[in-house]
Amino acid sequence: MATHSTNPALDPDRDQPDNPNHEFAQFGAGCFWGVELAFQRLHGVVRTEVGYSQGDVPDPTYKLVCTKTTNHVEVVRVQFDPEVCPYTNLLSLFWSRHDPTTLNRQGGDVGTQYRSGIYYYNEAQAKLAQESKEAKQLELKDNTVVTEILPAKRFYRAEEYHQQYLEKGGGRSAKQSAEKGCNDPIRCYG
Repeated sequence: MATHSTNPALDPDRDQPDNPNHEFAQFGAGCFWGVELAFQRLHGVVRTEVGYSQGDVPDPTYKLVCTKTTNHVEVVRVQFDPEVCPYTNLLSLFWSRHDPTTLNRQGGDVGTQYRSGIYYYNEAQAKLAQESKEAKQLELKDNTVVTEILPAKRFYRAEEYHQQYLEKGGGRSAKQSAEKGCNDPIRCYG
């Protein structure tokens, strides 16, 4: 059975999975569109949502987050079945989807909202996240991993047009597959 958070920074009505045997996880790895699609394709992931977390302003909007004044990070909140998809599978995907050595940027996306972060819901997740960061640091040798690992704060769901953005076709009306196990390259665009 999943372990649920008693973190006071979370909203108990919004930050509990639909199924008591499932867990939530939050990841920040740059623009949330491509990261979300990657998690959608993972077996055992039940639901994904993109949004904002770790900030200081309640009910942020995309426009407000882009001002770089809220301290929010663009995150993907993943609801997963740990019997099918262990948390370590989520961590492996997270590390493969971005460059954890660039501070507050991923490619052309620059700002604190694009920082690398793992935001955990329980102590088991915290331990596994820290172990995975240490392993990634050993792998990268001289390049410093700047990924933050912190307790998840309240998740604010992003505007509806951001949800499953690439699956719906993005700004170019070119739908990308969210089928489980799909290995098609992910094209992130506006």
